[in-house]
Amino acid sequence: MTVTPPPYRIYLLRHAKAGWAQPGGRDFDRELTEDGHAEAEAIGRMAAARGYRPSMVISSTAARCRQTAEAMRRALGDSGEVRFTDDLYNCPAETYFDLLERLDDVQSVMIVGHNPAIEEVLAGLAGSDAVSERVPMGYPTAGLAVIDHSTGNGDSATWRVIDFLCA
Repeated sequence: MTVTPPPYRIYLLRHAKAGWAQPGGRDFDRELTEDGHAEAEAIGRMAAARGYRPSMVISSTAARCRQTAEAMRRALGDSGEVRFTDDLYNCPAETYFDLLERLDDVQSVMIVGHNPAIEEVLAGLAGSDAVSERVPMGYPTAGLAVIDHSTGNGDSATWRVIDFLCA
């Protein structure tokens, strides 16, 4: 799978560490743990320190993703648009690709979502070698991949991981 720009930069952020579902509760409602809140705040600070400022943030509506997206928004300031969508919860990577393909007027976007889809999107854009190199033990909670579109040798367009941050 691939995505044709725009966007020219894609940030893939897996939600921070979440607790287990409460007895009788739903997976969708799982919230960040104390460590998860600290991870979300830390990854937000790291992204801000590196000047990462997506023009739009799109997040799953699951509680843990919302909380992670809100921590990122606080760290980066209120400059970009934030959207929440049910489509990113418990879905295949193809749903992420479909969403990205529909963004025809956005220069950079951050997707806050779930594994395994986030890792599969990274592999689909940057290749399995990038996944092996950047996340050999699996995509960590609060892991943030920064992926840029560039023209490789000749006319072939490629996506390349330029940074990977972990809390």
